Amino acid sequence: MTTKDYRHVHSAIPGLIGDLEKGKISRREFLRTVTLLGLSAGAAYGLAGRITGEALLPAAHAAEGAPKKGGVLRVAMPVQEITDPAIFDWPEKSNITRHLVEYLTITGPDNITRPYLAEKWQASDDLKTWTFYLRKGVKWSNGDEFNADDVVFNFKRWLDPKTGSSNQGLFSAMLEEIDTGRKDKDGKAVLEKRMIANAIEKVDDHTVRLNLRTPVLSIPENLYNYPCAIVHRDFETMGANLAKNPIGTGPYALVEHKVGERAVLRRRKDPYWGGEVYLDEIHYLDLGQDSMAAIAALASGQVDVLHRLELETLDAAQAIPDVVVSKADTALTGVIRMKVTEKPFDDIRVRKAVVLCADNAEILQKAYRGMGTVGENHHVAPIHPEYAKLPPLKRNIEEAKRLLQEAGKEKLKLEIAVGNAYGRWEQDSVVVLKEQLAAAGIELKLNVMPAAQYWEIWNKVPFGITVWVHRPLGVMALALGYKSGVPWNETGYSNPQFDQALAKAESILDVEERRKQMAVVEKILQDDAVMVQPFFQSVLSAHTAKVKGYQTHPTLYHQFNQVWISA
Repeated sequence: MTTKDYRHVHSAIPGLIGDLEKGKISRREFLRTVTLLGLSAGAAYGLAGRITGEALLPAAHAAEGAPKKGGVLRVAMPVQEITDPAIFDWPEKSNITRHLVEYLTITGPDNITRPYLAEKWQASDDLKTWTFYLRKGVKWSNGDEFNADDVVFNFKRWLDPKTGSSNQGLFSAMLEEIDTGRKDKDGKAVLEKRMIANAIEKVDDHTVRLNLRTPVLSIPENLYNYPCAIVHRDFETMGANLAKNPIGTGPYALVEHKVGERAVLRRRKDPYWGGEVYLDEIHYLDLGQDSMAAIAALASGQVDVLHRLELETLDAAQAIPDVVVSKADTALTGVIRMKVTEKPFDDIRVRKAVVLCADNAEILQKAYRGMGTVGENHHVAPIHPEYAKLPPLKRNIEEAKRLLQEAGKEKLKLEIAVGNAYGRWEQDSVVVLKEQLAAAGIELKLNVMPAAQYWEIWNKVPFGITVWVHRPLGVMALALGYKSGVPWNETGYSNPQFDQALAKAESILDVEERRKQMAVVEKILQDDAVMVQPFFQSVLSAHTAKVKGYQTHPTLYHQFNQVWISA
């Protein structure tokens, strides 16, 4: 197939092929971009292979033998409430429900996004119009046909401020800010984000169109963010509770769910639109916060998979016979963030002093054995395709002291909330930072609490460490956490210059130009000193050798449709 033959998919694809041939972009950037523009993953991998001469297909499982149908997969993972996918705040919730309710797209362990409930999509040349063609013949478990009404319902619900979905940050190009007519306590107008007219359009029963205010390249990737599961169009009239009324398009039915104990999924008897699945049942077992208890369960055969392997139990897991430990390099990170609307962090001099005391490389080495990459205090990772490397951060205690003196905070005492939701490394990171802050006379007190308690206050405390899971794009993390007024903006950060720069970066198709713009975005956030973001970590999971077809996803998403149990 010649280069011009791809113009029917998107006019930019021939240029991207030329860029790959000339070595102007990496194969990862090529694969990610052309698949977002609507080229199939198979065609994209084949093209890249022919151009570079390298085998680029994702890892296959042929060496593991022919799949075997039947069996129960037992997974150690917290079992949380699963009422409403639109407001999920933990990926673990979605790991249970993603086998029931599915997504328009799916991003694999290779970080490439593929069609799912949408069989294909097309983007306009200006990236402001996205047309999704939905699969026909997909049935909900109650017998209804999946169609465009379901998708329209979900988008309207996600973007309704009353829902409180974090998806508002990802699809902000479909929103506008309006004056509610109300005033806040300071007499300022209260603004609210609402969906623009015709933002989601039903073209026909199996076609929907998104009409954006501004161009966005990452729409297909955004649609696999874990709160983007497509629920039935009557979800609200059915009670808006997936646990009590688990209607879905997926291959499994929810037959038991007890928060803090277990969840049981059983393969549906009716044919699944996505083809053969092998497991009879999937059991999620909540073993609590004791990481050694999880290791003991794996060693004794009580469970087959540890959803997440803690760093402190890595050696113990590797010592168990017939256990496979797998690792994925990710953008998962612990953000030691300051709430810029709360004292003393409303003073940028204080925030800058804290940042200047930090040595991120030392925190990575001491808190996580160096198993990751050093962060630059802007939440964009080297693994992200749009990442732009900034000049190295330099610790400067004398400048930190000067800023504190100027702010009248020479004897600053701070308290930080720590929940250890993803392991002891969170607390260890803050302990190292405490030692670093002491050099400038800053006294830091740790308030260590149960993870559940931390998540009740994570976006309210003035100072805290919050874990953000991997997203395939840096712009996704920034849109969710730092854009003005979005639900997950835990820092209270609001900078119109940053918002505008991020929107521009989201709209640029050319890889080199996008990276230049991302350097601007990263530098604004770094200069505003809202966080010490020490490192991006590699995530670990473990499973017994009899579990086949399993890959660790960088977001620790469970995709068990093609997993089986060997004899």
